[in-house]
Amino acid sequence: MRVLGGRPDSILTVERMSPEHRLPSLSPAVRRRRRLLAAGVAGAIVVGGGATWAALAVGAGHDDRRSSESREVSGADEPADSTSGASRSADGTSPSKAQLAIDESLPADVVAQLEYARANWRSTSNDRFGYLDDNDCVNFASQTLLARGWTEDDDWWFDADGDPYASSDAWVSSTAFRDYLEAHPERATALTDAQRDQVKPGDIVQFDWDDSGDRDHTGIVTAVDRDPDGTVRVSYAGHTDATWDRSVDYAITEVHPGGVAYYWSIQG
Repeated sequence: MRVLGGRPDSILTVERMSPEHRLPSLSPAVRRRRRLLAAGVAGAIVVGGGATWAALAVGAGHDDRRSSESREVSGADEPADSTSGASRSADGTSPSKAQLAIDESLPADVVAQLEYARANWRSTSNDRFGYLDDNDCVNFASQTLLARGWTEDDDWWFDADGDPYASSDAWVSSTAFRDYLEAHPERATALTDAQRDQVKPGDIVQFDWDDSGDRDHTGIVTAVDRDPDGTVRVSYAGHTDATWDRSVDYAITEVHPGGVAYYWSIQG
């Protein structure tokens, strides 16, 4: 049985989404502050990669070069597989319509976050936020949180000119983002993989591929499945390795054997 937002998911259909997915505009004061702060940010950044929870995703092609801000979910490219059952691709590269469905009973802010992720998980360029080749996972996860209603602060912000290398470390680095969330318990609560039964759609998943203590990849939880025997399976979406509804277990056993997953339960 698949549980979305704590409710049995008996009907999986792709819901019609609003055509507008623009993030809130910034005040001139915030833009000025970011430009001043960006001047002191180093260009070299260690960045992480991607994540999901089976809730939604209508993707455009991986080589799509259109700005993510101008894209609309309605009419976006959909996978040929229209299966409405529980069948899913564990690697998250070819999600079915069932996997792309969003539970509209989730809180409105979470729906907005997941809609943004679904509309842009395959985008490889962005006029507003830029795109970090091979390292765009946290940049993308941060965008979804902005779409959810988060506001920037002195440590978590993006460059107003669209240069991701000039954004704050916490905006683009998996390890720096972990440190930021640890310092802001009002925004998120840390969970281990042993606590995955507490994970919900819209939460953040992070990976330490080599169990070295840092964070190597970041994604957005898209779904949580509960098997009859009580086994909990978490799926996520993200950039860098463009995925929607990739299985966490697949990621830490097949893609990066021995990897460790961590979660951040987003407040509110």
